[in-house]
Formats: sequence, structure tokens, C-alpha cells
Amino acid sequence: MTLLKDILYKVTLNAVTGNTSLEANAICFDSRHVSNGDVFVAIKGTLVDGHEFIDVAIDKGAIAIICEKLPEQLKDNVTYVEVESTSQALAFMAANFYGNPSENLRLVGVTGTNGKTTIVTLLYQLFKKAGYKVGLLSTVKIMVDNTEYKATHTTPDSLAINKYLRLMNDEGVEFCFMEVSSHGIHQHRTEGLHFEGGIFTNLSHDHLDYHETFAEYRDVKKSFFDNLPKKAFTLVNIDDKNGLVMLQNTAAKKNTYALKTYADYKAQVLENEFSGLLLKLNESELWTKLIGNFNAYNVTAIYGAAELLGLEKVEILRLISELESVSGRFQYLISDEKVTAIVDYAHTPDALKNVLETINSIRTNNEELITVVGCGGDRDKTKRPKMGHIASALSTKVIFTSDNPRSEVPETIIEDIEKGVEPQNFKKTMSIVDRKQAIKTACQLASPNDIILIAGKGHETYQEIKGERTDFDDYKIVKEFLKQLQK
Repeated sequence: MTLLKDILYKVTLNAVTGNTSLEANAICFDSRHVSNGDVFVAIKGTLVDGHEFIDVAIDKGAIAIICEKLPEQLKDNVTYVEVESTSQALAFMAANFYGNPSENLRLVGVTGTNGKTTIVTLLYQLFKKAGYKVGLLSTVKIMVDNTEYKATHTTPDSLAINKYLRLMNDEGVEFCFMEVSSHGIHQHRTEGLHFEGGIFTNLSHDHLDYHETFAEYRDVKKSFFDNLPKKAFTLVNIDDKNGLVMLQNTAAKKNTYALKTYADYKAQVLENEFSGLLLKLNESELWTKLIGNFNAYNVTAIYGAAELLGLEKVEILRLISELESVSGRFQYLISDEKVTAIVDYAHTPDALKNVLETINSIRTNNEELITVVGCGGDRDKTKRPKMGHIASALSTKVIFTSDNPRSEVPETIIEDIEKGVEPQNFKKTMSIVDRKQAIKTACQLASPNDIILIAGKGHETYQEIKGERTDFDDYKIVKEFLKQLQK
């Protein structure tokens, strides 16, 4: 039996009208899903305000309403609780309702613009190989030890997070690795969770459609570290100038990693090939199947986190050497005609630059580097010309195409991208709105030993156009076209 007053533990209450000793069946923040005996939390979203659906929730059987502003008319036999922030209240309520499951796990959060998915996924793989029961909350999928669930957001809502963490408790999971997005932090989805560690990867131009300024974006990330407990650890990339900012006000134990700067975990790239990386990591040499400088950072973070969580150094080195690349992150294939195709999620200027620089550092310059890239619709428009500039400057040929146009006109998005192309690079570029046709053209243009990069969608298996999602998998499509050309 879960009483409302127990669910409200740690929630800052402004006013309470009615009985809080009611038994709560479930917590809902979507009135469409309310049923008898539920508690309805009225969240002010970016598009919809839950306060407008309080009466709907009551009609469907809600016994208690959590809101930021009380309705003018209060109904009998309904408890009303006024709070400062309903999204913050939901986070604490969700944790309480599911028995504060994060306290029974060794939970590590990873935040930053790029690298989150790779780091949490590889940590999940590493600890599984080490023989532990492990959980994963990522953009790509959610894992409760060996059971997979579909992910819908980088950071799920508070109820979903705690539901999955509770399932992990029930399965005897010891470690959990979780992506922590700026949206998730800003919307209080991670409040009420007990983190043992926090990792910061980097900060670059992204999500300014949501966060009005870069400073706000940075400070939201920083607040995650500000709230870590004293017993927790931090592990931050100090080659990024924002790394030290993350440490300014944290009470947690401070640890750093870097490739260029002196740090607690320092890596040096000794060899960089399409087959993998040879690194010197502190005093040890390490071979990994992962590719590129950006993955050298990821591997260094994984090594540091594993050691901070208590694994032995020799075991960590062995396990890292066995790790496979993450779906849609520098995922590549080589055709019978010796054309290399690489699919990568790079959808920010910094990520695209990293991938292209990595390819250029490995290739001999006798091959063409053909890049297929677009930008998502209804998202930060200021990064589009930057993506166009980077792609055209660092490739020998570029095909600008659609990503997920969503509600925008694809041609308009491509025009925005093209604005960043410098005059000397115009001749390298072409535009093909249809993404499938763009990938096919790249394959037709490629000669033996050439390299094709398909950037932006990575692990995604759909394309969203005018609100409709259709099946679309970059990796499958390029593989099929390359196979057809071999016949």
C-alpha cells in the first residue's frame, strides 16, 4: 500500500487541501492515462499545460491533484497539493513511489554534447563481461541486465526512469549507466536519484533551440555536478575548457581525464587505423577496436570510471580490448570493391568535425572522402551553416540531403546548410533531397579504396517527414547499394 503522504516525501509543499492518507494506485502526468485511484501531476510542458486537464483527470478517477496553481473551484473528495515546481515534485514522487530504487544501485550518469551513448553502452558491455548484472539507460535502448526495452528519449521521464531502476532492483542489478541530457536535467527528471558518479564528456554547439544561450546550456549541465553527493565521484574531460567549470561547486571527489592536458587519466594515441587504436593510458599500452581521437577520449573515460568503481587495472585493460563499437557510432563496412562506408550519428558541428578529422588522419589522401549529411528540422537552425562549412572543408565531395525534416521543408534546411560553404568549396557539393537517393549517388561516385561517410542519423531506424515516421536505416541502405554495385 502506497500512501499519498509517503509519495510526497521530500517534495516542497506550498499548500494542501484534503486528505494525504489516501492510497495511491499510480502516478500520472498525462490525463489520457489516468484511471481510478491515480494521482495526477499537472506539468507545464513546452507545448501543453497539464493544468488545463485537471478536470479531465478527476473525471477519469484521479483522487489527488499535484499542481503549481490551485483551480478556482475545488471538488469534494479530491486532495489538492500546490507545489513550486510540478516537474521537480514528479521526480521525487516517482522515486518514492518505486521505493527509491537508485539507492540500491551503483548509478553513474554521463553528460555532455557528444560521447554519452558510447560511454554508457561500453561501460554496460565492460561490466557485463566482468560478470556483473548491469543496467543501461541510453538514447539507443534500455537494458535491465539481459532484457531490452525501447528508448524514446535520451533521458526518460522521472516515472519511466524509476520504473526501470526498480526492475533492475528486482533483477539484482548492481551497476547502472545512464545518459543524462540537458533537457532531462532542466526538466528535473534526474532529481531524487542517488548517483555514485558523474562523467562529463565535452560541450559544443547543440540544443540552442531549447536552451536560449550557450551559457544556459553549460550551466544546466553544471547543475548535475553541483548536486552530486560528497561520497560520489566526478570524472571530467579537462581538454574541454568547460570541464573545470563542471567541478567548481561540486562536493563530490574530483577526477579528470585528457589527451592533451595533465590529468588523473591521461591517454596518448600511438596508432590510429581503421582497425582500431593503440593508446598509452597512464603507464599502460592498450589496443582497442574503437577508432579515432574522439574514441580515445571515450576509452579514457571508461577506463577511469571502471577503476573508480573498483575494477582492477589489468582486468579493465583486458576488457576494453574486447569491446565492440556502438551501433551507429563510427560503424563501418568494407565492400568487395574495397569501398569503406561509415555510418555515424554526428549531428552537431563538433561531432561531424571529429569524425571527418579522424577519417582524414587515417586515409592516405589518394582516396575520395564522400560525405552525405543533413540537419534535422524543428531544431537549432544556427548549426546548419556550420555543418555545411565543416563537411565541405574536410571532404573531397559532399552531398547535402534530408535528415529528419520533421515539419520543415527539406529544401529550406539544405539551403541553410549551403550558406556555410565557402566559395572555393562550392564545386565539391551537390544537393539531393531524397536521402536514399543521396546515399545511392555516393555509392555510385565511389571508386575502390574511397570512403563514404553517412552522418547525422547513426543508430536511428526511421526518417520523420511531416510528422510521419517511415523505416530508414542508413547502415542497411548503404550496405544494400554497395552490394548491388558489386553485381
